[in-house]
Amino acid sequence: MKYQIQSNRNFNVLFFRKWGRKSYSLYSTLKKVAIISTLSVSYFLSVPVSAVAMPQDTTEIKMQYDLDEIEVTASRAPVLYSQVARVLTIIDAKQIQRMPAESVQDLLEYVAGVDIRQRGAEGVQADISIRGGTFDQILILLNGINITDPQTGHHNLNIPVSLAQIERIEILEGPAARVYGPNAFSGAINIITRKPDHDQLSTYITTGSFGYLNAGVSGSIRSGRFSQMLAGNRKKSDGYIDNTDFKSSDIYYSGEYASNTGALFFQGGFADKQFGANSFYTPVYPNQFEKVQTYFGSARFESQTKMNLTPAIYWRRHSDTFMLFRENAPDWYANHNFHRTDVWGADLNSWFTWMGGKTSFGTGFRSEAILSNVLGDPLEETITFSGKEKFFTHSKIRRNASLFAEHTFYIDELMFTAGVMANYITDRQEGIKFFPGFDVGYPVFQSFKLIASWNTSLRMPTFTDLYYSGPTNVGNPDLKPEKVTALEGGGKLSTRVLKGHVIFFHRKGTDLIDWIRAEEDELWQSTNHTEINSRGMEITLTYFPEIHLNKNLPARVGISYLYNQQQKEEGSFLSYYVMDNLRNKFVASVNQKISKKIFIDINAVFQDREGTFTLFDGGSYTREVEYRPFWTVDSKVVWELGHLDLFLSANNLFNQQYYDIGNVIQPGRWLKAGISCNFQK
Repeated sequence: MKYQIQSNRNFNVLFFRKWGRKSYSLYSTLKKVAIISTLSVSYFLSVPVSAVAMPQDTTEIKMQYDLDEIEVTASRAPVLYSQVARVLTIIDAKQIQRMPAESVQDLLEYVAGVDIRQRGAEGVQADISIRGGTFDQILILLNGINITDPQTGHHNLNIPVSLAQIERIEILEGPAARVYGPNAFSGAINIITRKPDHDQLSTYITTGSFGYLNAGVSGSIRSGRFSQMLAGNRKKSDGYIDNTDFKSSDIYYSGEYASNTGALFFQGGFADKQFGANSFYTPVYPNQFEKVQTYFGSARFESQTKMNLTPAIYWRRHSDTFMLFRENAPDWYANHNFHRTDVWGADLNSWFTWMGGKTSFGTGFRSEAILSNVLGDPLEETITFSGKEKFFTHSKIRRNASLFAEHTFYIDELMFTAGVMANYITDRQEGIKFFPGFDVGYPVFQSFKLIASWNTSLRMPTFTDLYYSGPTNVGNPDLKPEKVTALEGGGKLSTRVLKGHVIFFHRKGTDLIDWIRAEEDELWQSTNHTEINSRGMEITLTYFPEIHLNKNLPARVGISYLYNQQQKEEGSFLSYYVMDNLRNKFVASVNQKISKKIFIDINAVFQDREGTFTLFDGGSYTREVEYRPFWTVDSKVVWELGHLDLFLSANNLFNQQYYDIGNVIQPGRWLKAGISCNFQK
């Protein structure tokens, strides 16, 4: 921040020539009178006279300006959203409040580049992927901490946080190993919770169709340099068809301690889900049932020195009990499947700025272990627990270590970021592997930037990939990590009334895990065999008519479209890998202010999926059918009354019948009504 001091008989006056909005800016630390002339002049030159003269709700305007100033985690060092040279989608707290969704899974349905394939409703279980990748090829983070499940991607979104505690969600599309580490194969999603920065008490309750109930309470308190928050949630439903009932609970705690040298952040939580799994894994046995539990804790320190250091440690335990028969099991059924994964790790990240740009480097270590009666290497002795009702006969431990380095430099208006990750996995004989990448951005105009990137990544096989065996297939403990190289380019637009991007991408995946066999009578064997090339484009555009025309028009109108064509090269073997990615996805959304306090949000989603599935009808598999394209429309009306919000929502408004996954029918029209109260000091 540049300034000069002009003497006065009574006091000094500071004349600023460059304005900074950071907590560490000079103005924030001064107890002086400041004359801010340049800022006020530029403001009045950029705002129409009518906008100044007429009273206006500035909620959407504030959101527009703040978005570019949000500090995001799309590189090794913190960077402003406006500087990111990648496709990064942000869903903020205001959008979360007004969208017709009560789970992270439902919320992500409204992002064109994201494919959510739900088995159970309301976040019970969903497979998530980006740009045609599989559900195992995506990295999930909670406040920057890797919570990806090593057993299977089915459990990645079993997190101890309800939607009410989320401040925003960042979705980074494309490989990102040099930013987040292994498993950021097709993209990464970072869920960021609200900070307990003031005294607050919130509660909410929702009821709806199919015996639905969702209730929660949270409170936060701040005392001096210490602040903390505690939240709890309970959700249940009788189910939309037989054996789709569920019960879930979660508790989440977060705290922050600010010192002169930095800030310490810590979090912990517990989640429990029990749900009827009708046809989740096979329609032959519709009476399946599953219980999962998640324990999680982490601590992270952020220094405020010239050399920024961010060490972090974390731990996650996930237990999974799968029952092929919820009750009345036949005599031939021996046991349920029991699994428990324990993950712990430590990360250290550092960055500093100098005349040559911004340099960051770091390291990460992660240990993944499983105890199971199905997955892993055989144990010498059986481990029993819960009064010998449950037991483990197999186990496996693997560890991986990573080193990172990244540098950003500027040549006039051109921004260039390049980095590399070096990775080593303990139970592989491949040695150290390197995964480089770069991003480049150039502002053609103040509001339009050209961007391009080339990145690489890997995805380690899950324990299910390595060890799952059945009557028709056999696992392969010698599987290697999958690898990917991706190139993309396009442009990003950002003005007061228009935001969006157009991106063209090409992704080449090698050593992809596939199930193959040479002859019809052989068992399927998992192996690193398949190569898949993905080519496509993504377009998004958000328009703010109310800001632009200064009338009672929709506050926000958004459209987005993804086209993705995938080509598989499999060789001469018979291949089991099914190409069932989304080929076309279109999302349209409107947020309209009905009155000063009443808003309506409407979202329409079109999905056109590749591939087929074998239809199960009349107690047996019948014929191969294609996935049918479909539209779904969701809507929510919110009445904001100060500390009190009332809402009414409808999902699948036109009662569309559709499948995300073959033979698992999705819910029809689902109505909900709720109330939330928020009191803050």
